[in-house]
Amino acid sequence: MEATRYEITYIVRPDLDDAAKTALVERFDKIVTDNGATIVDSKDWSTRRFAYEIANYNEGTYHIINLTANDDAALNEFDRLAKISEDILRHMIIKREG
Repeated sequence: MEATRYEITYIVRPDLDDAAKTALVERFDKIVTDNGATIVDSKDWSTRRFAYEIANYNEGTYHIINLTANDDAALNEFDRLAKISEDILRHMIIKREG
């Protein structure tokens, strides 16, 4: 069975310093790999202004992870931990075609 491709996009608080943001990205990349997924790439997209306020913030840094996985374990664990992290304002997981 071929692994399924996914994309995870999440928004990091803009007031996080560079060292804390790097540690956050590394922590969530490790969560994904420790649960059986393979990261194709993990990179910052950009800092963008929101259309509406999220948790008293008007902007945030978008980060994208492209990955492959054979099951949902990595996605479920990422989703669970991102929901309780104060440093991630929003996240979205989508299945990629092809």
